[in-house]
Amino acid sequence: MFKRILVPLDLSEEDMSNRTMAIAEDMAARYGAVLDVLTVVPTYTMSIVGAAFPRNFEETALEAVRQRLKSMLDAREDSGVTVRGHVAHGTIYDEIMKVANRLGCDLIVMTSHRPELKDYLLGPNAARVVRHARQSVFVIRDGVEGA
Repeated sequence: MFKRILVPLDLSEEDMSNRTMAIAEDMAARYGAVLDVLTVVPTYTMSIVGAAFPRNFEETALEAVRQRLKSMLDAREDSGVTVRGHVAHGTIYDEIMKVANRLGCDLIVMTSHRPELKDYLLGPNAARVVRHARQSVFVIRDGVEGA
């Protein structure tokens, strides 16, 4: 049914990332799918903010995130599923959809972070991906009892 699954992770949320990976690995094993694990380093929204950081800060941050993602994936037990790591740089929800399209993914498995009341029970990045992605989206709830 699914051949390629994109799993966007927030590496700062280690427990949720591990939980999401376990669910995605199970789904990939059931369908014989490849897992593409993505983390997005956000860009600065205002140039004045970027000017406050040292030169080459973005390259250094991207390399650090690549290493952190690699370490996280290497530390997981072999599930028999093909897993590939990817790092993108930009607006989180845009990059998730761009990468999903570029890689030919047919499912996105992602976490919805604890929402604000205004988000109506779905975090803003997950909500945008659900509304606009061409792929099916499986949302794992964060902060919900029993989830």
